[in-house]
Amino acid sequence: MTDFSSVEGKVAIVTGAADGLGKAIALCYAENGMKVIVSDINADKGLGVVQDIITGGGEAVFFKTDVSLEEDVRGLIDFAVTTYGRLDGIVNNAGISADSRPIHEYSIEEFDKITAIDLKGVFMGMKFGIEAILKSKSPGGFVINVASLAGIMGNSAMAIYTSSKHGVVGLTKSAALDYAAYNITVNAICPGTIRTSIWRDAPEEVVQQYANILSPNGRLGDPKEVAHVALFLASDLARYISGSAIPVDAGAHVGKVTPTKWSHPEILN
Repeated sequence: MTDFSSVEGKVAIVTGAADGLGKAIALCYAENGMKVIVSDINADKGLGVVQDIITGGGEAVFFKTDVSLEEDVRGLIDFAVTTYGRLDGIVNNAGISADSRPIHEYSIEEFDKITAIDLKGVFMGMKFGIEAILKSKSPGGFVINVASLAGIMGNSAMAIYTSSKHGVVGLTKSAALDYAAYNITVNAICPGTIRTSIWRDAPEEVVQQYANILSPNGRLGDPKEVAHVALFLASDLARYISGSAIPVDAGAHVGKVTPTKWSHPEILN
């Protein structure tokens, strides 16, 4: 059995943790003995996650944060250090998507809004989070940026979101080099299509249609599958991994599955 005991007692912030991937990561961290600062702009849902963690025997606190605002991100980091005396890691997960349309149909305001959260928000989380990790002299400091498959591939009609996520991967790679000598690992997770709450009300046949198109193995990912990667990257098992952009996508990033008797026997046999 894989030993993740090295994460026990570590203090970590997870942004965008009221739902979806962030919630799954926060719960996974707490289940493995980490002290979690649950951060989100939605206080009701965020406090609900904290209550779930405490009910399950874990330790967590909540801090309301709009990651596009410098004062909020500074306040989040200060709150974590004041509460627990140090910071070992931060998961920059908060983000928004955009309506699908070609570049010429986007407004400047849409560009500013999306990049303020998806790129600038990650930059500020890294900047102020790393400052605190350095001051804490954590022996196993880590930064995890939740990017997207869109951070390593092009996507039609998604230029702003895609460029923001490419920027997150770029920040990850540069920071990995900047802080390698300080024993801080910096990695990105690039999820494919994951079955988060946006799929909750979708008919099962619609979900399956999308899964058949978007995922080589014909199913959507589970948030826990992303959380397990985040747990690994926070542990001592991953101390020699830094600067990586890790796809969690059933192989979607490597290409399309061409229907054959081998890959689609139910269709072609």
